[in-house]
Amino acid sequence: MKKCLTVFIITCCLFFGVETASAAKSQLIIINKNTNQLAYYENSQLKKSFIVATGSRTSDTPEGTFKIVNKIVNRPYYKGNIPGGSPKNPLGNRWLGLNARQTQGTTYAIHGNNNPASIGNYVSAGCIRMYNNEVKWLFETVSINTPVVITSSSKNFESIAASSGFKVKGNPTATPVTTAITLKRGSKGAEVSTLQKQLTSLGFSTNGSDGVFGPATERAVKEFQKARKLKADGIVGAMTKKALGMI
Repeated sequence: MKKCLTVFIITCCLFFGVETASAAKSQLIIINKNTNQLAYYENSQLKKSFIVATGSRTSDTPEGTFKIVNKIVNRPYYKGNIPGGSPKNPLGNRWLGLNARQTQGTTYAIHGNNNPASIGNYVSAGCIRMYNNEVKWLFETVSINTPVVITSSSKNFESIAASSGFKVKGNPTATPVTTAITLKRGSKGAEVSTLQKQLTSLGFSTNGSDGVFGPATERAVKEFQKARKLKADGIVGAMTKKALGMI
C-alpha cells in the first residue's frame, strides 16, 4: 500500500509540473543594489553571478528577504497593452515574481528586458532587470519559494548572506559577471582610478585619480554624459562605460 501511494504521489508531481528535483536543492539569490550584481547560490555554493539593473531611486527597489512566488513565461506588459513575447515588451521573456512589500509576485520581479543597454544602470521602476538570455537560465534553474535577499551594501556576497542568516561560500570556477561593476558616488578601487584617468584624458577633470568616487568625479561624469547626450545622472553604468571606452 505504501509503495502504491509513493508511486501515485510521484506520478501526480510529474503530471502537474511540481518541481520535485530542483526543490530538493538549497537555492539562494542575493542582489546588491550598490554594485547592481545578482549572485545565485546552490547548496551554499556560488554558481553564477550577473549584472542587473535596479530602481531609478534608491527606494524604488525594495530591500529585505523575499521569496519567488510565481514564474511566468512571456508575461504581457499590461500597462502598455503589449503582448508577451513581443520584442517591444519591456518585461522580456521571463518573469520571476517576488512577494516584496506584501505583494503577490505581480508588482516586483526579476525579469528580462527589451533594452540590453539599460542593464547595469539604475533605471527601473522597482524591478530587477536582466539580459533575456541570462534571466531565462535563472528561470529554468530556480524553484518557487527560493529566497531572494535584496540589499544595498559595500560588503561581499558572503557577508551579506551571513547578515541575513544564510551561510554560503564563493566559487573560483563560477561564471563571472557579464560586464564590469556599476560605479557611482562612494565607489572605491582600481576601476574608479581608471575611470578618473579616462575622464581626465578626455578633458573632464576629476581633480586626480585617487580611486575614490567623490563629488569632483561625479561632476566630471555628469559633464561627460551631458556632452555625449547620455542621461546625466553621475552613475557610470554599461552605457557610460561603453562611451568612455572602458568596455
